[in-house]
This record gives sequence, structure tokens and C-alpha cells, in this order.
Amino acid sequence: MTELTLTSSLVGPIALACIAVPALVASDFRQFRAGRFLFKPLAALAFIWLALVLGATQSVYGQWLLAGLLCCLLGDLLLMPDHSGSFLAGLFAFLTGHLLYMVAFAQLGTAWQIMLLVGVPALLLLVLAARWLLPHVPQPMKIPVSSYIVVITGMLLAAGLTGDQPAGMLVITGAWGFALSDLAVARQRFVAPARVNGLWGTPLYFGSQMLIAGSLALL
Repeated sequence: MTELTLTSSLVGPIALACIAVPALVASDFRQFRAGRFLFKPLAALAFIWLALVLGATQSVYGQWLLAGLLCCLLGDLLLMPDHSGSFLAGLFAFLTGHLLYMVAFAQLGTAWQIMLLVGVPALLLLVLAARWLLPHVPQPMKIPVSSYIVVITGMLLAAGLTGDQPAGMLVITGAWGFALSDLAVARQRFVAPARVNGLWGTPLYFGSQMLIAGSLALL
């Protein structure tokens, strides 16, 4: 694929994200349910499309990454309904996605020193998130939520392994953006439901997924 062809191919997924994500944010803010069910799948399809355009199926890293992205797309779909069973299924889909990301990142680099450097703020986030969130989580959900916090911390550590690679900055930035966007989801679900949660959490999440998918361009 020539540089011109690649650039032209990127227009589609990037344009889709630029349209669908603001439309989703506006739909959630106005509590327009039909808009949420339309634009959230489209926003998720944007990062899948980007990964495919960048040749996700052509490398071991890309294949594991694409599997993780697909799990996240499934998680996005499962989180659209507002009931606990769907939320738990979505949580499991995202947890699986993070595990697949960890395998993908391990294929890309072995920057153990950078991983240890990233590990300090990652473990700090683990402790602070657990202390802030878990008191608000209903008892039946404490184990799933605690497991998710541990796994996403592991994903941040694994992202640090890529720090010596050209794609490392996109991976690390995307991973941290993903983790921080989950704070908005947790606040909305368990702590303080408010429209403002989606105003920053939704763009941060989808932007982070686009960065992670975009890391394929730098292999």
C-alpha cells in the first residue's frame, strides 16, 4: 500500500469517529436513547475499521490487538442497555479485551525498565481507584469490579513494555486514556451519575481506542 493510498484509506475511519463520537456525546447529554443506540456502535466500528485499514490481520501483534478491539466493541454494545446483567457481561468483555491487549503489547516490546517506570503510577492508580470506588460498589459486584481494576492495571504495565518501540507512545498514551476514561464509567455507574461524566469520558475512551488501533501504523 502506497503512502497516498494509506492516507486516503485513513480518511474513512477517522471521519466516522469525528462524526459519531460528538453525536454520541450529544445524544447521551440530551438522554436521546435512539441516538445512543445508533452512534455508539458507529463510534466503536471506527477503531475496528482503522485497525483493519492499517493491516491488523497481517501481524501477530495486529491479530491480538484486533481481537482485543473486537472484545471492546462487544463491551460497548453490552453496556448500552441500563441493567445490571448487561453491565456485568460488558465488564467481562472489556476485561477479556484488556487481557488480549496485554498479549498484544508483549509481542511488540520488552522495555522492562519503562514498564517498571510506568508501574509506579499504574499501581498508584490501582490503589486510589479501589479506595475511591469499591465502597460504592454493591456487594455482588465487588469481585468483578476488583478483578477488572487489577486487569486494567496489568494492561497499563504491559503497555509500558512497548516504550522502546516506535508505536510505544501511541500504545502507552492510549492505554492510560482508556484506563482514565473508565473512571467516568465507574463514577456514572456507582458513585455520582451525572451528564458531565460522558462529556469527558466518552471522547477520551474512543480517542484512546483510536490511538491504540493507530499504533499499527508504526510497526
